[in-house]
Amino acid sequence: MNGKTGVITNDVKKSVDDVLDYMGNDINFAMTLALGKPILFINELYRRAKEDSSIKLNIVTALALERPRMKSEIERRFMGPLVDRVFEGTPEFDYMHDFRSGKLPKNVGIYEFFNKAGGYMQTPEAQRNHLNSNYTHVVRDAMDFGVNVFGQLIGGQKVNGKMMYSMGCNTDICIEAIDELHKIRAKGGKVAIIGEVNTQMPFMYGDAVYDGSHYDILLEGPEFNYPLFGPPKDSVNLKDHAIGLHVSTLIKDGGTIQVGIGALGDAIASGLNMRQNENEEYNKVLKETGIAEKYKDIIAKLGGTEKFEQGLYGSSEMFVDAFMQLYKCGVLKRKVYDSIPIMKLINAGKLATNNVPSNIIELMLKEEGIHPQITEKEFKMLSEYGILKEGVKFKDGVLIDGTTKVTADFSVAKNLEAVKALIGKELKHGKVILGAFFIGPRAFYNALNSMSEEERMQFGMSGVHKVNQLYGDEELRALQRKDGRFVNAGMMVNAFGAITSDQLDDGRVVSGIGGQYNFVSMAHALPDGRLIMMVRSTRNEKGKVKSNIMYNYGHCSIPKHLRDILVTEYGIADIRGLPDSKIIEEILKVTDSRFQDDIIKEAKLHGKLAPDFELAPEYRQNTPQRLESMIKPFQADGHFVAFPFGTDFTAEEIAIGGSLKALTAKKKPAIIKGLIKEMFKSIPPHAEPFLKRMQLDKPKTRKERLMRKIVLSAMRANGRI
Repeated sequence: MNGKTGVITNDVKKSVDDVLDYMGNDINFAMTLALGKPILFINELYRRAKEDSSIKLNIVTALALERPRMKSEIERRFMGPLVDRVFEGTPEFDYMHDFRSGKLPKNVGIYEFFNKAGGYMQTPEAQRNHLNSNYTHVVRDAMDFGVNVFGQLIGGQKVNGKMMYSMGCNTDICIEAIDELHKIRAKGGKVAIIGEVNTQMPFMYGDAVYDGSHYDILLEGPEFNYPLFGPPKDSVNLKDHAIGLHVSTLIKDGGTIQVGIGALGDAIASGLNMRQNENEEYNKVLKETGIAEKYKDIIAKLGGTEKFEQGLYGSSEMFVDAFMQLYKCGVLKRKVYDSIPIMKLINAGKLATNNVPSNIIELMLKEEGIHPQITEKEFKMLSEYGILKEGVKFKDGVLIDGTTKVTADFSVAKNLEAVKALIGKELKHGKVILGAFFIGPRAFYNALNSMSEEERMQFGMSGVHKVNQLYGDEELRALQRKDGRFVNAGMMVNAFGAITSDQLDDGRVVSGIGGQYNFVSMAHALPDGRLIMMVRSTRNEKGKVKSNIMYNYGHCSIPKHLRDILVTEYGIADIRGLPDSKIIEEILKVTDSRFQDDIIKEAKLHGKLAPDFELAPEYRQNTPQRLESMIKPFQADGHFVAFPFGTDFTAEEIAIGGSLKALTAKKKPAIIKGLIKEMFKSIPPHAEPFLKRMQLDKPKTRKERLMRKIVLSAMRANGRI
């Protein structure tokens, strides 16, 4: 900008002045999704546009992180102290405050390509401004939109004596965005690139590290080191645990896994942790729930129930806390390397991270990974990956280690024998995961920050152009992602296997497509890859239970010809390669039994099931009660708990929050009936801590006394008092 890059300052107001002076008053400002937004810069830019209507500001982003909104007094009493504690010190987005309250000025527009699920269902402006874009096409579409200013939250530290910057939590679209903006500048266009440096941002490696010249302005100073937004974990209910348990059997040792954020991700991690560290109990659960017998063929073919000896590699657009938990419990440990010959040898069992064989040079020659007479570049590669031990030098075609000298002409047998003395013991620079962005509880960030640099380097970060697809380096990525299990969630599924994930059939966007299609495509492209789509079989809508599996639906995110494996809490449906009638039959087997007849009737009506079709009796028992009876007994031993990896909630908050959530899922008459009964009951002494937490232990008004009864009614109905 103005011929200068890497300008370091702590003056946000002047930085905004500089951007406006250079760019003019027509600003299309882009930020990445989720955590990597420069909060102080965008707040000042927005303030300026709010005060000056001549400034036209469009904000192009996704997933604005907000503190929970509290609609009622009971919500405020419950959520208020929790929100203050969990989000203490993290600035909020001023433009989102005004957007939510309907006070956004007319000269400011907000355009998002992804949002929190259900967050904008009743917000017409957000629905109208949704940018429907596949994750790997976001940068292209943003450039078409006219983005000219880009801002990002980054980390910074010295690397080998030089100040460097890491994109940290968001390499996803930021790598490509900065590259594209520099291309525009090279052609004479005006752009501005801002980095807001926060020392609390974990300094991540992989493709995340840049020098300061890639940014025009770098905002640095104590005021930018605010705590990162760390949302608490969602609770995992029995339905989600059942889905996670089924998925855990489909993951092959030595393979690759992708999972997403939220309760289902934690449920999968919980199942895999149990498989690894309580294997006997894990197999007992599978046997007693009938999973082991019912799905023995697909488990043997695609997954397993044994412990992970080789471990898993993570390849996921989102590096969630579930991956951190899998790393801690010894599941996420398979390392991959950015070398085709090395990956071929590893996959063939001829090379391992902790075991470099003495004949490795011979093996590399057979794989054409090096020439018989190695070059300087090949020597550096062998040294970088630890194939040659540390300290070995290369000069004039000779390998030198102290007084030992070996001519690097491996067409000569004696040199192949002599070089064995120079071979390293283990490979270096392996990665256990490649992610594109991360967000999680503050404990997740603290875990990354507390690691040594060497340990943190195992967690690679790159753009979605690399993480979410095979294009560009197909052979290497396919080798790294062997036995890939790409696990994603959908909202609904029709009887033919088409998945609905992003919007309703009336056109309202629930969240956005994100990168789901990429994983679907990759799962089908990899010869040993499989797509696993998770769908909760039912949902509660205004107190009424509705099926998420239906004969047909007016919108689909993933069409039926890309179907693969469907998992609900009731089981696994392997529907790839089946004709329509068999797809319907398999999906019926994992459908809630209250809704099976509706689908059967519709399918027969349209000739998609034979007139005499009957669903086997053993699949007529898909009920919440039976599911609970199978899984709940294991909770007594500490399994299938609401927060398998800890939580920011206190014990009282877990009890109160779960009870209030269950209350809101009931129909209004049932709520009123329970409240009336509660009016005539005394307050149990052990309820005092819960009432105190809600500031209702000493009610002073009629309204407070009523709220106390509502809380007690909810907790009594949920078995908490």
